[in-house]
Amino acid sequence: MEEELRRRGENTVKTDSPKAWLLAARPKTLTGAAVPVMIGAALAYTDATTFYEADTFNWTAALLCLLFSFAMQIDANFINDFFDFAIGTDDAETRLGPRRACAQGWVKLDSMKKAIALTTCAACVIGLPLAWFGGLEMILIGMVCVVFAFLYTTFFSYQGLGDVLVLVFFGIVPVSCTYYVQLHTITWQVFLASLACGLVIDALLIVNNFRDRDNDREAGKNTIIVRLGEKAGLQLYIGVGIGAIILGATFWMNGHLLAFLFPFIYLLLHILTYLKIKRIYQGKALNLCLGETARNIFIYGLCVSIGLLLI
Repeated sequence: MEEELRRRGENTVKTDSPKAWLLAARPKTLTGAAVPVMIGAALAYTDATTFYEADTFNWTAALLCLLFSFAMQIDANFINDFFDFAIGTDDAETRLGPRRACAQGWVKLDSMKKAIALTTCAACVIGLPLAWFGGLEMILIGMVCVVFAFLYTTFFSYQGLGDVLVLVFFGIVPVSCTYYVQLHTITWQVFLASLACGLVIDALLIVNNFRDRDNDREAGKNTIIVRLGEKAGLQLYIGVGIGAIILGATFWMNGHLLAFLFPFIYLLLHILTYLKIKRIYQGKALNLCLGETARNIFIYGLCVSIGLLLI
């Protein structure tokens, strides 16, 4: 009933209306953009108050990291929406996942082109001041983020390399850079924490590709699930959660026991979602697991961040 009501509401969306743009922005995906910055900022704040002067941590820099991450996530969503429809991967009739704006006619292709240009420019404007806090290297990193936002949809996702990009751009880059603009260094603890974060967020892509495996196979989109098969996909889903917990032992080794223990709450939820994916196995019902995975990611970010701050 809830799904039916939601779809009825989506069917009343007017072209290029505020509601259409809200749906195109996919606000639920912003958890994946927020969590790496949360963890990077918590690590930096903890180390700043422990090893440096109390006022070393800069809240403005942390806020800019968060806003840049949000802007890039929305930009990537617009790019994905536009190119998947233009290439023909998204089909309004056969799509199993949440509906897409261009495929449904909620947003005109020309309007989406302009929105991509606008959000790309907005992300650059937001990110540019980070060069003041982290050095000119932040400009280079920002440029790389923009380039790969386009390459993800147009190339890497079709080659089964989407998971690698998630690990890099939702783990290593945002966690490390958020820490770096504060303390101008990267520690092994930060690097391992960034890998753990990337693994947790990759679960979202895994369940998405698991649901779409048949359509992706027909469209020539060789995701890792298409390449390795359904059983391996299920093992990968549970594996990234366990892997993140193992990597989280770095917190314990560095005196942050709670940051290691609290994420076991996440692991329990992750396992329950895995069992649900295994039971449902295919079809639109897997969208429920997509939502649960997004929730689990946010809970992981909260558990790690709170565990770090409770010194």
